[in-house]
Amino acid sequence: MLTCPPYPLYLSLYIHTINTTPLPTTPLSQTTSLNFSNNLSSQNVVVSFLSMAPTVLSTFATEIIIPVCAVIGIVFSLIQWFLVSRVKMTPDRNANNNNNSNKNGYDDYLIEEEEGVNDHNVVVKCAEIQNAISEGATSFLFTEYQYVGIFMVVFAILIFLFLGSVEGFSTKSQKCTYNVHQMCKPALATAAFSTIAFLLGAITSLISGFLGMKIATYANARTTLEARKGVGKAFVTAFRSGAVMGFLLAASGLLVLYIAINLFKLYYGDDWEGLFEAITGYGLGGSSMALFGRVGGGIYTKAADVGADLVGKIERNIPEDDPRNPAVIADNVGDNVGDIAGMGSDLFGSYAESSCAALVVASISSFGIEHDFTAMCYPLLVSSVGIIVCLITTLFATDFFEIKVVDEIQSALKKQLIISTVLMTVGIAIVSFIGLPTSFTIFNFGVQKVVYNWQLFLCVCVGLWAGLIIGFVTEYYTSNAYSPVQDVADSCRTGAATNVIFGLALGYKSVIIPIFAIAISIFVSFSFAAMYGIAVAALGMLSTIATGLAIDAYGPISDNAGGIAEMAGMSHRIRERTDALDAAGNTTAAIGKGFAIGSAALVSLALFGAFVSRAGIETVDVLTPKVFIGLIVGAMLPYWFSAMTMKSVGSAALKMVEEVRRQFNTIPGLMEGLAKPDYTTCVKISTDASIKEMIPPGALVILTPLIVGTFFGVETLSGVLAGALVSGVQVAISASNTGGAWDNAKKYIEAGASEHARTLGPKGSEPHKAAVIGDTIGDPLKDTSGPSLNILIKLMAVESLVFAPFFAAHGGLLFKL
Repeated sequence: MLTCPPYPLYLSLYIHTINTTPLPTTPLSQTTSLNFSNNLSSQNVVVSFLSMAPTVLSTFATEIIIPVCAVIGIVFSLIQWFLVSRVKMTPDRNANNNNNSNKNGYDDYLIEEEEGVNDHNVVVKCAEIQNAISEGATSFLFTEYQYVGIFMVVFAILIFLFLGSVEGFSTKSQKCTYNVHQMCKPALATAAFSTIAFLLGAITSLISGFLGMKIATYANARTTLEARKGVGKAFVTAFRSGAVMGFLLAASGLLVLYIAINLFKLYYGDDWEGLFEAITGYGLGGSSMALFGRVGGGIYTKAADVGADLVGKIERNIPEDDPRNPAVIADNVGDNVGDIAGMGSDLFGSYAESSCAALVVASISSFGIEHDFTAMCYPLLVSSVGIIVCLITTLFATDFFEIKVVDEIQSALKKQLIISTVLMTVGIAIVSFIGLPTSFTIFNFGVQKVVYNWQLFLCVCVGLWAGLIIGFVTEYYTSNAYSPVQDVADSCRTGAATNVIFGLALGYKSVIIPIFAIAISIFVSFSFAAMYGIAVAALGMLSTIATGLAIDAYGPISDNAGGIAEMAGMSHRIRERTDALDAAGNTTAAIGKGFAIGSAALVSLALFGAFVSRAGIETVDVLTPKVFIGLIVGAMLPYWFSAMTMKSVGSAALKMVEEVRRQFNTIPGLMEGLAKPDYTTCVKISTDASIKEMIPPGALVILTPLIVGTFFGVETLSGVLAGALVSGVQVAISASNTGGAWDNAKKYIEAGASEHARTLGPKGSEPHKAAVIGDTIGDPLKDTSGPSLNILIKLMAVESLVFAPFFAAHGGLLFKL
């Protein structure tokens, strides 16, 4: 073992002492790591590099491939949008129809002439409903973004002040954190560029969510109209619309990050340590906006949903999305601002943070030390290949195969996951062997660990396939095609109480396999490539983000399509088709949440490792009081956060229920369909409640790392992060799957597709009412608390990493008294 001075030298190379007899040289390729102790603190050390083998892919090729793949993704999304736009929202029957051979049928007449479905008034009514939903969603997001914009500016100032004060706002160069023999850019520069990166990430996140919402509200009525021609046509329209969002978000996130890196490099030059430390602000910006999007949107949608269901279905015994229900427009608006805009910002944040975590660790490994730009950009190359793979995968759903019957919908969506995972495995192999040296070193808590390119390939693959496993397990526990949900539905025979008991048990049980999958991913990836391996495993899970988002966005679009069909008075057969699309969409939404939670666990652990290294923590010892108090408090935070979001939904739903009851009781002719309800008041109730109620949970997440790091120090903060991660993942998976199972148990009874389901129905029966109560309880679990928890654990970790220099220099005030 070689002993050297007490600073972490992480270099791939031979070590020589000066003015002494040279130590025996040991090539790093023959060791697993170098352990540095304090025994030779009097010696000066010079490190000479043993160059890595060059990558097959040149720097120039890397600089071309990444932006080109991003542009291809954006162009493909625009093509999908153009194809969706060909579904006309005007009652124009003069279109020439000589194209019956076109299986996607954009310009052909209706395949079926059903009662009323070809009436021009139906088309006009669909357009009116679509406009109402779009205007409501746009109005809410603009209101939300005004408040979020204020937070963005204030928090950006805080980042600059906290990080700038590390060296007293000095403009002089400082010693590098990980190599004290080199000089790096001043702390003030890190403060300024971290602030810029934060704003870039925040703005990109907001735009991603907003564009997703606009695309969804553009496509919902078009999906309804296409359902008149057959379920296959409606499926293609909904899926293409989801693909617009998926590719636009994945490609724009990659492009903005790549441009930011190159612009920052103009100032930082060879100081890659400082460059990529500043880039972490990009992930912080993305996740902080996602938090408010998820919480605010989740409160909005569930307040409306609970109010509409409790009064409409249970008290008044009218169908879901009945136009007589005053909360129906607010409910459909909520699908777009919560499940689309919030979810888009959430997955963008996960992508940004996993990329930033990998880049930070790589910058202090041999990639960064030797300034190998291609190897450094390995995370971005994986994402670039992911866009191309997802493009090919999408064609299988929209062009290569045609859905003809309802039963094929679920399998078509499942095939998207399988095809993208298999193709991505091949893509990762290619990138790993042409974009990485044969062997290199990865920073591992003060030492350098030798890693081979095939090991990094396996790290990415283990994350990718773990994501698929989590997706399939989530499907098994939330789809009404399998026994767990059918058992929950059967429990409704004896009332709502047994339904709730069975649903909670299902949620707890559904945690087991995903946690084992995540645990195995962590063990394998850390064994091969330390924290960098965990970061790229998270990136592997998110590498098919475009397909994942397309599948996820498909669900709310189909849900809206069903609501529009009901409100427009279309035939029962049309509603059956949209219900089938919606039922599959519920399961895919649960799968999307599973991916988000699983990747959040890996991302948070990678960010946690980077924080521990940056804060100079030698070991995280849970037996020390400072760490243990942090651990137990951190494990409590997801429960506190969930309590706040659940109560917020309950408070907003209470106001909604009272308003819906008031309108039914005071508006003459409303139940008979002779009068029109006041939709605007219900939309306003949801908007006001969500804006007001999203602030306390957001403040809890944002302020916790700042308060703990400043007053209790980095050791206690490390405990808080670990506790929140371990606890939050379990609660998030359980809450999401419980809610998803209750929702699909209700739909199982409503559909009556099997003999067992028919014995529980029809709509309005006592088992159905019990199922509606379970679904209502599960709404805030699956759409507000559960999905928001993964942002909690990611955001606290990335915020701690960004503020780590300040906490390390000035934190722990209470222990210094």
